Amino acid sequence: MIRHIVCWKFRESAEGGTKEENLRKARAMLLALPGVIPEIRALEVGTDQVRSEHSWDMALVGTFASRADLVAYQQHPAHQAVFPFLRAVWSERCSVDYEIPAA
Repeated sequence: MIRHIVCWKFRESAEGGTKEENLRKARAMLLALPGVIPEIRALEVGTDQVRSEHSWDMALVGTFASRADLVAYQQHPAHQAVFPFLRAVWSERCSVDYEIPAA
C-alpha cells in the first residue's frame, strides 16, 4: 500500500476567488475523484483549522494499493482536470509518498 500526502498553501486570491472560496472549491473537486478513479482506496481532504504560522492551508491524504495505482491516479483525466485549478491557486506545494508496512 502507498500513502500519498500533499499539502498546499493557497494565494490570498486567485482565479476570481478568495482563499476561502478557492479552498472550498479545491476540496470539493478533490473529494469528487474517488467516485471516478477506481485506483483510489481512500481519500481525505481537509483544510487547516489552527492557522498557525507553520500551518499549510489544505492537505490531501490518499491510499493506493501500489505505486502503479498512484501513477494511474495521477495520470487519470479526472485528476488532470483538477490540476490546472490547483496550480493557479496554490503558492506552495509539498508532497510525500511512502509505503505502508504490511500488518
